[in-house]
Amino acid sequence: MPMIDVYATAGTFADKHRLAADLAAAVMAVEQVPDIPMFRQNTAAFVHELPAGDLSNVDGGSNYVRVQVLTNAGALDRGKQLAVVERLTHIVADAAGDPSLFARTWVLLTEAPDGGWGLEGHANTNAELVAAARAQIASLQAGQGAGG
Repeated sequence: MPMIDVYATAGTFADKHRLAADLAAAVMAVEQVPDIPMFRQNTAAFVHELPAGDLSNVDGGSNYVRVQVLTNAGALDRGKQLAVVERLTHIVADAAGDPSLFARTWVLLTEAPDGGWGLEGHANTNAELVAAARAQIASLQAGQGAGG
């Protein structure tokens, strides 16, 4: 259930909502979590627009994008880390309509400590999140069996 934050200068993206949805879907796909409401409704991206002049590298360049992905501990093994960074970088460059932005997109992967993923007012451990997902899957499967 990653949280994704994108920081860019205002005007970088024409359709911020589509960008947010595409980033969230991409991370969920790379994580390979079940396609259940718990994950779909709690994997989200936030696009933060910075006013001109609020971003600079050492040389004064300001045409960069920073993407920070926060996951629960251990959610991304090395292969998934590589896939997330590559995929999100492509999505950002495509959303900006600027292929050169691929070289100026920074993606930071951050893990919340076990017990540090708050959902529904509770600081969940990884085991609690897995148990909640399994319970929802069982509930959905039971509901399908009753109707069909």
